[in-house]
Amino acid sequence: MPSFGRYQELTLDEMTPEQKAAHSYLIDGPRGRLPGPYKVWIHNPKLVHAADPLGRHFTPGQYSLTEREREIAVIVMTNKWNSDYPAAAHEKRGKEVGLSESQVERLAAGRPVSFDDAREQVVYEVARDLADNRIVSQSLHDRAVALLGHPGISDVVTLMGYYTMVSLTMNFYAVPAGTPGISR
Repeated sequence: MPSFGRYQELTLDEMTPEQKAAHSYLIDGPRGRLPGPYKVWIHNPKLVHAADPLGRHFTPGQYSLTEREREIAVIVMTNKWNSDYPAAAHEKRGKEVGLSESQVERLAAGRPVSFDDAREQVVYEVARDLADNRIVSQSLHDRAVALLGHPGISDVVTLMGYYTMVSLTMNFYAVPAGTPGISR
């Protein structure tokens, strides 16, 4: 019987030694938990060890974006992929970091939204244009470079790719919003 959408999580007793080591790496390491997609990725311990450092790069204070900027890009991507599990979690997180109810709703619906902060506005425009059109205009490129610098742009683009990976994993297994999975 599936425990996480269509996915049946592995119990510790069912895991191979490599999977147990990857589980321990996540639970006992800096992450301290087994977040949503990692419940699935634990089947592939090499992927866990490759994806986790990238995911942890986006821990507050470890990268060039503010938490509000991060959530703007993540909400754009998770909703672009219609991925209920991460979309619901990040819509909630967006409100926690100060995005208004209206901004979150508009981001989630793919409707135009504006931000008073120029950096937040450019993060939104870059995320939207890349998600919808796969390109950005020269003027948006120039504005993004001026406001975010190349490190910020790299963080936005890589964050979008990471959450594409998360969203597609959750979509494949049809994981509904708020699904806790098995107790660990």
